[in-house]
Amino acid sequence: MDTRSRRSFLATVAGGTAVGVAGCLGGDTVSVLSAGSLAVVLEDHIGRQFEAETARTYQGEYFGTNVVMRMIQDRQANPDVAISADNMLLRDQLYTEYTDWDVEFAANSIGIAYAPDTSIGSRLQAGEPWYQVLTDVGDGGLAISDPDLDPLGYRAILAFQLAEAEHGLDGVAERIRQQAYREPDEPQLLAGVETGNRAAAVVYRNMAVDHGLPFYEFPDAYNFSNPAFAYHYGSVSYTTDDGYTATGAPIVYNATVLNGADNPEAGHAFVRFLATSQAILQDNGLSVDGFPTTHGAAPVEVTE
Repeated sequence: MDTRSRRSFLATVAGGTAVGVAGCLGGDTVSVLSAGSLAVVLEDHIGRQFEAETARTYQGEYFGTNVVMRMIQDRQANPDVAISADNMLLRDQLYTEYTDWDVEFAANSIGIAYAPDTSIGSRLQAGEPWYQVLTDVGDGGLAISDPDLDPLGYRAILAFQLAEAEHGLDGVAERIRQQAYREPDEPQLLAGVETGNRAAAVVYRNMAVDHGLPFYEFPDAYNFSNPAFAYHYGSVSYTTDDGYTATGAPIVYNATVLNGADNPEAGHAFVRFLATSQAILQDNGLSVDGFPTTHGAAPVEVTE
């Protein structure tokens, strides 16, 4: 594995050799197909800043990462840049036909975003164990992302399994899973909480930040944020309806430019910009310590 430190990325940018402005006078467009959990930070922040600094146009679409991979494989979409909420999913699905490299740029954790003015919210704020609270939500009161379409969905299920073992519970994971509403459109996962139709949702930390909702972060033992727990996370797995088996692992986002992209130059510029936008990513609830790093034969247009 070829890894490059955050320092080397930022040093190159500080030295004035970033791809960004160079060669951007044509005002061309970069098309991005991304994990839905990044919709707000990409559309409202990084995309706009990229446009302002490079004179390129940003065009983004957002779905569950499994859907993103299927769209690319089925030739339903041909973006310049693909962004995944699961670094291994991108490598398993897109290497080697569609790309042979990626840049990891951020990490995340999962927990519960909730409406504070509900009994569920009051109980969570009072410190009652979350698994007791969620077992009382009732059918459809809790939303999770569809685990067959999105890593956030299968991570929710894996977290329930790990929590059941961690706290010596019996049957709680399956009970919560059966009661939960499965949202097929990840960017809409919190819509029900905001409208009052649902009490809570299992989300990434950055999604709660994006929507201004209180966030109950799961402990490190099952929030998929701590690399020291990687072996522990790996003790659980979920197989999607199309046969892909996802094993528990720390949450790491990565991006790549696809082979055959219509505008690879703009794609390289955007991935570089994304990888060096740590302040924006952090302000929007993502973790950036130790990033960016590269995997595979990342081109010099991205790394130097």
